[in-house]
Amino acid sequence: MMGGLHPRASLYERPVNLETAKAAHAEFRRVMREAGLKVLTVRDVMAYGVGDHMGARVELEELAMKALVYKIAEGHTIDDLTEEDRYYLTDAYMREVLEHMSIAQLIDTILINPTVHIAPSYRDTGLSATYTFQPLSNLVYTRDQQITTCRGIVMGRLRSPQRQLEVELMRFCHTKLGLPVVGEIRVPGYLEGGDFFPAGRDLALVGIGLRSNFEAARQLMEGDLLGTSRLAVVRDDFEQHQDRMHLDCVFSILGDDVCLMLEEMMGDYSPTRRLVDEYTRPEPGKPYELSRQGVEFAAYMRNNGYHIIPVAGADQLLYGCNVLNLGNSRIISVHAHTARQIVRDSHFRGDVQIIDFTPITSMYGAVHCSSQVVRRCPRHMDPKRSVSRQRSNSSRNPPPPPLPLLPPERRFDAQSLGCEQTPFAEAQ
Repeated sequence: MMGGLHPRASLYERPVNLETAKAAHAEFRRVMREAGLKVLTVRDVMAYGVGDHMGARVELEELAMKALVYKIAEGHTIDDLTEEDRYYLTDAYMREVLEHMSIAQLIDTILINPTVHIAPSYRDTGLSATYTFQPLSNLVYTRDQQITTCRGIVMGRLRSPQRQLEVELMRFCHTKLGLPVVGEIRVPGYLEGGDFFPAGRDLALVGIGLRSNFEAARQLMEGDLLGTSRLAVVRDDFEQHQDRMHLDCVFSILGDDVCLMLEEMMGDYSPTRRLVDEYTRPEPGKPYELSRQGVEFAAYMRNNGYHIIPVAGADQLLYGCNVLNLGNSRIISVHAHTARQIVRDSHFRGDVQIIDFTPITSMYGAVHCSSQVVRRCPRHMDPKRSVSRQRSNSSRNPPPPPLPLLPPERRFDAQSLGCEQTPFAEAQ
């Protein structure tokens, strides 16, 4: 809700209608569920089991403790308060407050990150308060806080100060789901999930430029967090524009051998071309080595067996490239012209479903941005055995919400995690 009060300062593209945005996101979740995916929102995960299991309740309260701040108001010192009133700035009082909150109140507290500024009033209860907030206004875009590699979930590090708190919340959700976090990006690295694409057991792609940097790619390689023998670092050296902030703004993989790409950045002579540096691991346990450098991106993808469907610049601005592949080349798109272009291409062997996502794209992202795959496994692996090995949850908590399994016909199975749009308003 609060991000809509000043869209530009909240990293939004345009003003937002909250009610239409909630309806659009609900339709997006319905479409994914009808396709057989288990879709959980961040609010779903935070609330799960809290009413019945004290362990889950306490963990949610502890997360709220990190979000809520009590401090003495500017112009005053703690000495201005009576000895009795000083108690009301303590953690002990905050715990008492949180213990009496409903589940929805706790979740709202976490999502708005309030600071309560306390001053003496010298009447009534003896105290007065003003409030400031640091709301997680971009949490609808659950792609960016982490990536899911062949090794597992790696927590990112977001470039914008407005979004730093999202990473801790998403880590909490993954832990509660019993999904292992195998690593994280540390200072001075930056990694946002919109810059990451898996392309099978052999190859992963990371875009660097406006949001993510090479330091993050280095940490992924040196920390053995990829699980692939090759990493393609896709460099945005020449443009770094907000409209193409992430790799998923200009590129997407539609199937094993077909992809979308922004047409105007293709070719050696394009002024906005992307260049690829490929790093190869000669064998497991060995360090990655630079094997190719400065390869034009379209040429690199063709060399790896991909047919490219070019997307016009005007269509890219309408999120034509930002599609979501549900597996088996089942694509969700927000742009009808690009969808027609995909299905008319003889190399594409799948289906495309269109949804109206305009209320969400006003916040600078589409369906790929608004979802996160939390588990991938190769086609030959039994997903049930895989997920049972991965889950390790505290005995004081309920078992994680089940993630029903998808047919293992495609290169990677996936399950999705999303955040309902305007979660604070959702509770009203």
